[in-house]
Amino acid sequence: MSRAEYPTGAAAVRRPNPLWALGLLRSELVTTVRRWRTLALLGVLAAVPVLVGVAVRIETRGGGQVGGGGGEGPAFIAQITNNGLFLVFTALAATLPFFLPMAVGVVAGDAIAGEAGAGTLRYLLVAPAGRTRLLFTKYATVLAFCLLATLVVAVSALAVGALLFPFGELTTISGTRIGLGEGLARALLIALVVAASLVGVAALGLFVSTLTNSGIAAMATTVGLLITVQIVDQIPQLHAVQPYLFSHYWLSFADLMRDPVYWDDLLRDLGLQALYAAVFGSAAWARFTAKDITA
Repeated sequence: MSRAEYPTGAAAVRRPNPLWALGLLRSELVTTVRRWRTLALLGVLAAVPVLVGVAVRIETRGGGQVGGGGGEGPAFIAQITNNGLFLVFTALAATLPFFLPMAVGVVAGDAIAGEAGAGTLRYLLVAPAGRTRLLFTKYATVLAFCLLATLVVAVSALAVGALLFPFGELTTISGTRIGLGEGLARALLIALVVAASLVGVAALGLFVSTLTNSGIAAMATTVGLLITVQIVDQIPQLHAVQPYLFSHYWLSFADLMRDPVYWDDLLRDLGLQALYAAVFGSAAWARFTAKDITA
């Protein structure tokens, strides 16, 4: 082989295998899921449907009626005794305001700051990844966790609902009857919408993670911002800004249980999440690419 056939050092370094990025993503996913903190968060999320299901079962054992009505958000709880599939909707409504976004905020806040605090961020950048690709991989990992966390809640609720309550045709919020197959399809669609509703929190947490080298500080700040936004969204005097908060349309997934489906608030929610992802994703990229990595 002639010398011309050998790549130069610079060319060899700057031409990473295209599959390397997939390997990095797989490594990040495995590392994230195997952490005890992540497993604990998923365990808490899985326990919420169990607690709700058992509580409803105990309360209605003597033929009593559980509270709720109107069909939206946590009011799905009134339908659980008639069909266990409603436990999926109730569990997602119960975990979405705090538990699910808190779990996502913890994972997102630790994405960059945790690596910097552990002293491993420089070693990741030594590999032929580049800051942009590494940041994208971290965000993709957080988005995968959004989906995983949502599915953990939905699957746990589905299993508990099937064990403790009847299953079959169900009545929509509009009063029409749909089959079990369509009900399961809507439950899956609702879970996907809930996961998509966490995209804004994921981008916000990632941006905060680029601002500090302390994973704990980034996680605490993200969760603090989440709580602040939730409080602002409940104050009537601040109604003018509430439609622009990432949490404002979270419970609009209940409209998927209408016949026909109401799409207006669902589309507003998804559009708002895309806007937050674009703004804070760009801010995270601008900060991370210009950041002086010392750890």
